[in-house]
Amino acid sequence: MPELPEVETTRRGISPHIRGRTVERVVIRHKQLRWPIPDDLPKKVIGQPIRDVSRRAKYLLIHFDHGCAIWHLGMSGNLRVLAGESPPGKHDHVDWVLSGGVILRFNDPRRFGALVWTEDDPNSHFLLDHLGPEPLSDDFDGEYLFQATRKSQQNIKTWLMNASNVVGVGNIYANESLFGAGIHPLKVARTLSRPRCEKLAAEIKKVLARAIEQGGTTLRDFVGGDGKPGYFAQELNVYGRGGEPCKTCAKPLIEKRVGQRTTVYCNVCQK
Repeated sequence: MPELPEVETTRRGISPHIRGRTVERVVIRHKQLRWPIPDDLPKKVIGQPIRDVSRRAKYLLIHFDHGCAIWHLGMSGNLRVLAGESPPGKHDHVDWVLSGGVILRFNDPRRFGALVWTEDDPNSHFLLDHLGPEPLSDDFDGEYLFQATRKSQQNIKTWLMNASNVVGVGNIYANESLFGAGIHPLKVARTLSRPRCEKLAAEIKKVLARAIEQGGTTLRDFVGGDGKPGYFAQELNVYGRGGEPCKTCAKPLIEKRVGQRTTVYCNVCQK
C-alpha cells in the first residue's frame, strides 16, 4: 500500500505538471471505486484551473477555487501525468484531460482507491477530520509523543500506526524508526521516557524524510513512465530482513506478527 513517502513523492511528481492547468474533460471508465465517484464531479471541475496540489496523511488534495478533490490511492493505485494521446489500459479508471495536452490518469487494479469532492474545508471532511498530526510538521515532536502516550496500554508500534495518533507512520517506517531509536516494538507506549520519545520522534522524521528524498529520485516515473516509482529503493535496516544479521550487533533479527503486521526487530539493540 502506498504510504506517506510514496504519496508525497506522487504529489511532488505530478504537481509541477498539473498546477495552473484547466480541466477540459473528465473520463470515468469505472465509477465504482471504494465509494462511487460523485455523478456531478465532472461539472464541478471542467473549465476550472487547478490551483494547488497538497497532501494530508495518505490523501492527495487537488485544490480549485470553489472546492477540493480528495484522492486516495488505495492498496495499489497510482496517479500519473501522461501525454494526451496515451491510450488507457485495463485498470485506468479515471482521466482528467487538462489544458496543454496533458492527462492526469488514475490507475488502480484493486479499485480500493477513492475520489471524492468537497466544497468545505477538506480538513473537516470525514476522511480527514480524525487524523493526528503530520510527522514532519512542528506539531509532532518528542513532547507531543510523550504527552500523547501517557495513558496508552498499547505497544508503541501499534500506537504509531494508528492515524488518529500520528499519520503516515506505516509498517515499514514504524519498523525502521523503532530500530533507529533502539526501542522494542512491543514496549508499552506509556512507559517510554521523555528522552526516548524525543529520540523516537526525531528518528521518525529522519526515516520519512530520507524515504521521501529517495523516492524523489524517481519523479520522472510519474510523467509518461510505467507508474512504478522506486518506493523501497532505500536500504532498509530491519524490514524484510527477518532472520538476517542485525547491521549493528550481527545477531539474527526476529520477525513476528504484531497487530496482524509483519514486525522485524533486534532483541539486543532494541529495548
